[in-house]
Amino acid sequence: MNTVITIGRQFGSAGREIGEEVAAYFGIKCYDKELLTRAAKESGFCEEMIQNHDERPTSSFLYNLVMDTYSFGYNASSFVDMPISHKVFLAQFDTIKKIASEGPCIIVGRCADYALADYKNVVNLFIYGDDATKVKRIMEKYNLTESKARDMIIKKDKQRQSYYNYYSSKKWGRADSYDLCINSSVLGVEGTVKLIVQYVEDFEKRNS
Repeated sequence: MNTVITIGRQFGSAGREIGEEVAAYFGIKCYDKELLTRAAKESGFCEEMIQNHDERPTSSFLYNLVMDTYSFGYNASSFVDMPISHKVFLAQFDTIKKIASEGPCIIVGRCADYALADYKNVVNLFIYGDDATKVKRIMEKYNLTESKARDMIIKKDKQRQSYYNYYSSKKWGRADSYDLCINSSVLGVEGTVKLIVQYVEDFEKRNS
């Protein structure tokens, strides 16, 4: 096993759970929130700050500001002036690359597919689901009413989408941004795990 798997996911699609089961099958690590802890350690930011900016975009005014500083190269003074959300993003970006270069693993969310665009041994997945299945899962998981669960899903997905579209050059949830998109509602968690395992094993054979 030499593959790094990235998983983009709709909220409520069981993306993380699926990632953890695939990781258990291959005997590799699955990074989700663990990535934040590590990014905090390696960047010197406090973990709370990294969590506050986790998969949340900022306004485009700040974006332009940063892109200006980028055109002068990545030097110390421009980094100082950079909005905190961008520093946090870059800290995560660096951590994702470090983790991927240490060996096979699974990284959930956080534009990992974009961070690892130059790596040849990466499979990029996107997991989505039917509304009814996602709402039911979120209602059970967080003990919410149907309308609260629905609102939470819309809000979370909006955040993830704008974060991804903002920092990457691709579109969140669109088939051509990934190698494989799976509707976990059709196969369930176990079936989706099986499908991913098969896909990754075939990918390894082709690239060995």
